[in-house]
Amino acid sequence: MTLGQRIRSGVAWLLFGNSGSQVIQFLFGIALARLLVPADFGMLATIQILTGLVSLVSSAGMGQSLIRAQSAEPRDFEVVFTLQLGLGMAICAGLFTIAPWFARFFENPLYAELLKISALSFLLRPFATVRTAWLSREMNFKRAAVASLTATFVSSAASVGMALAGLGVWSLSLGGLVGALTTNIVLHRLVPLRLRLRYDFGVVRRHGAYGANLTLIDLLSHVRTESITLLLSKVAGPAFLGLFNKAENLARMPNRVITPPTGQVVFRALSKVASDIDQSKYIFYRTITLLSVYVWPCLVTLIWVVEPLIAFLYGEKWVPSAEPASILAIAGFFLTLLRPCSVLLQAQNRLRQEMLVVAISIVAGLTACYFGLRWGLVGVAWGVVLSHALSLVLTYLFVRAAIPTRLAELGRAVAPALILSGVLFAALAVLDWNIAQLKARSPFAYLAAMGIVGGAVYAAAFLLLPIPALRTEGDRWRGHIMAVRDRVFSNRR
Repeated sequence: MTLGQRIRSGVAWLLFGNSGSQVIQFLFGIALARLLVPADFGMLATIQILTGLVSLVSSAGMGQSLIRAQSAEPRDFEVVFTLQLGLGMAICAGLFTIAPWFARFFENPLYAELLKISALSFLLRPFATVRTAWLSREMNFKRAAVASLTATFVSSAASVGMALAGLGVWSLSLGGLVGALTTNIVLHRLVPLRLRLRYDFGVVRRHGAYGANLTLIDLLSHVRTESITLLLSKVAGPAFLGLFNKAENLARMPNRVITPPTGQVVFRALSKVASDIDQSKYIFYRTITLLSVYVWPCLVTLIWVVEPLIAFLYGEKWVPSAEPASILAIAGFFLTLLRPCSVLLQAQNRLRQEMLVVAISIVAGLTACYFGLRWGLVGVAWGVVLSHALSLVLTYLFVRAAIPTRLAELGRAVAPALILSGVLFAALAVLDWNIAQLKARSPFAYLAAMGIVGGAVYAAAFLLLPIPALRTEGDRWRGHIMAVRDRVFSNRR
C-alpha cells in the first residue's frame, strides 16, 4: 500500500471513529442539555481549566515523539509509559491537595469534590496514551476508531443514566471517568503492546527534547482557550460560561469531526517525508484543499440554521447561545486552515515558531474577549474570531519560512471550497428567503428543507462543476455512486 493510500485509509477510519463519536456525543448531549442546566456545564468547563492544563504535562509530549520518530522499539514505549505513569500519580496527588483552595477561589465547595473525581483519570491515561501512540505509529487506525467509539458510547450512556437519576453535574464528571476506564479496557484487548515499568535515560533524552517543546506548545494552546474560560467563569459566572461553551462546541463540531483525524494521519505522513520538501508541500496543500471542501459547507449551513437548530434540539433556555454560535462558525473557517499549518510545523520540528504564535494569540484573544464582554456573548465571540484570524496569519508566515511556497498556492488550495461554498451560501439564502416563516412555526421542517436542499446543491456542484483540483476526488465519488447504483439494480433483478 502506497503512502497516499495509507493516508486515505487512515483518515477514513479515524474519520469514522471521530465522526461516530461526535454523533454519539451530540445525540446524548441533547438529552443531557434537556436534563441539566447551563450552570452544570459551566461548572464542568471550570474544572477542565485545571485538569486540561495538567493533562498536557502528564503526557509530556512523548506520545507524539514516539509517532514522529524514525524508529521506535518496545523499550521506547515502556520507558515513556513509566515516565507518564509517574507524572500521572504525582498530578493526581497534587490535585487532591489543592482541591479545597480551588473551591475557595471560585466560591463553591462543590468544585473540591468534582476536582478529586477528575484527578483519578490521570492514573488511567498513561495506559491509553502509549497504546494509542503505538496504533498511530503503525497507522492502524481501525482499532483506534473502535476504541474511540466504544468508550464514547459507554461514557455518554453512563452520563445520561446518572442525569436521569438526578445526579446533576456529577453525571458529567463521573461519565468522563467511566469513559477513561472503558478506553483502557478496549485498548488492552486490541493492542498487542504489553506495558511494564522500565527506565532508560537514553530513551528519555531521545524523546524528551521534542516532547518538552510540544508540551509547551500544548500548554500555551490550553492557556489560550482556558484563559477565556477562566475570565468568563470568574467575571460572568457559570451560566454565562455554559451558554458560551455550548455555542463554541456547536460551532467547532464540523472541524472537530473531520480535522483532528486528518491531522493525526497527516502528521505521521509529513514526518516520514520531512526531508522531501516537494512531497511535504504537496501533502500540505492537498490536505488544505480536501479539508476545506468537506468542512466549509457544514459551517455555511450552520450559520443559516443555528437558531432554530438550538431551539429545536436543546430547548428555549439555550437560545441565547445561537447568535454567538453563528459568529464562532466564522472562526471555524480559520481553524480548518490552521490545523494543517500547525501539523506541518510540528513535522518539520519548527516548534519554537508555533510557540511564539500561540503566545501572541493568548494575549490578543484574552484582550479581545475582555473588552468584548461589554457586548455580552456576541462581543466575546467576535474576540475569539479575531484571535483565530491572527493565529492563522502568523502560522502561515512561519510555514512559508519552513518550506518554499507562495500565497498564491494557498489561494489555489482553498479556491475549490470558496467556489462550492459560495454556491451553497447563495442557494441557502434564496431558500431561507422563501421559507423563513417556518423557523418559528415548524423548525423541524425548516431544518429538514435547508439540510436536504443545501446538501443536494453542494453535492451537485461538487460532482458537476469542472474544478480541476477536485477531478480525482470527484471521480472517486462518482465511482462509489455508480457502484451503489449497480448493486441496487442487480438486487432488483
